[in-house]
Amino acid sequence: MSRMNETATAEQGKGEGHTGHHLRESASQIGEQIRDMGSQVRDAAREKYEHLRDRAGHYYDEGRQRARDMEQHLENYVQERPIKSLLIAAGIGLAFGYLLRRSR
Repeated sequence: MSRMNETATAEQGKGEGHTGHHLRESASQIGEQIRDMGSQVRDAAREKYEHLRDRAGHYYDEGRQRARDMEQHLENYVQERPIKSLLIAAGIGLAFGYLLRRSR
């Protein structure tokens, strides 16, 4: 009977060895899949970041250009109509002064 137990135990050990190998192989495949998914997520995030950075740069450049255009337009207006510009500026100054004095 002891020989039967030894044979059964040996066969069981072989089965566990095969199962252990299978588990290690499965774990290795899962780890590789996780690394691949991480790489895909990192690449997608990098692409999104670069796209957003490019859009932000475009909006910044567009805003700067609009500010320059407005500045140039204002300079031209003041040069063409100096008295009217001075009266407008004085009126705005009086209005702000009145509002500031009233808020105290």
